[in-house]
Amino acid sequence: MSEAVKEDATSTEDPVAYFIQDLTYHGKTERTRNSYERVLRDFEAFVHSRGTELATATQRECMAWVHSIRSDHAPSTVASYASYLHRFYAYMTQAGVFDQNPMTLVLEEMDESIDTDPERREIMLPEMRAFVTDITHPLDRAIVVTLLKTGMRVGELCNLDLRDLRLADDDVAEAYGTTHRGSLDGRPDSVYVASKPSRGEATNGETRNESNKRKRSTVVPLDSELKRVLKRWLAVRPGSRSPAEPLFCSTREWGRRLTTGMVGQIVTGHAEAHGWYRAGGGAEENVTPHYFRHFFTTHLRDRIGDRGVVKYLRGDVASDVIDTYTHDWGGKVRETYEANVYSLL
Repeated sequence: MSEAVKEDATSTEDPVAYFIQDLTYHGKTERTRNSYERVLRDFEAFVHSRGTELATATQRECMAWVHSIRSDHAPSTVASYASYLHRFYAYMTQAGVFDQNPMTLVLEEMDESIDTDPERREIMLPEMRAFVTDITHPLDRAIVVTLLKTGMRVGELCNLDLRDLRLADDDVAEAYGTTHRGSLDGRPDSVYVASKPSRGEATNGETRNESNKRKRSTVVPLDSELKRVLKRWLAVRPGSRSPAEPLFCSTREWGRRLTTGMVGQIVTGHAEAHGWYRAGGGAEENVTPHYFRHFFTTHLRDRIGDRGVVKYLRGDVASDVIDTYTHDWGGKVRETYEANVYSLL
């Protein structure tokens, strides 16, 4: 990073320097910082040439910049550079330096496939939609969409029982009854993600092989899209081997509760077919079940702008904050989630 950037990094008068300095604090490599700085300075020069500042740039100016670089770069590079700008604006908005992220809608409308980020692969929403659309198996699609729409960990998904799900649907009620956790009373179309169980301990009459890592149990709303996907899965779900009645059980090892290894194999197979997984590739390159939690966090946080709601949904927020959202689950959490969650199908 240049000396000028270092001198200005303590002030928001130079937003790019501010952002690059924070990347340093977050442990990003020099290669990553240089990549971001090069792209952001180019965009900064572009908006200055149009008489605008970074803080007041509009969606149309962002679109114009993306269009201006298409003639000099491959589509995947254009998509990568757009993702850098999106992340810059998302971070500055969350830090309270900027008022809005003009890149949010721009990314949704772009159809370029994205290349590998210096630190982690960045996938835009249209490309993730294409990935999900290609998954036709009811179980596989239910797994992927649940992870993408809820941000839960793969172990938490494997530990879900039928009692943890409440769908307001007559067909589901007729097939499975209406028994659900008391925590879901008054909260239709939602899933309960517990802070427990733990590996080796019995929960709901079954010793578990996976552990949940939530600081506190969370009720996550389900939008109409995920509800349809789960209903389709429940229509073909095999009878369970366990009295705990796992929500997700194998169709290959008939009726066995899914394990993190099983889910990993399912996701890896689809990611490999899509060019998102390479044997020997690292976490920055390969798409695994954990990547979906990253995708959920990044995209939903950019849309909502309320980090507290996203932290609540992820289950990794302190008790004093989570109590606020639990108390106003219907008003704050569900309404905010449904108004901002992305569509995948």
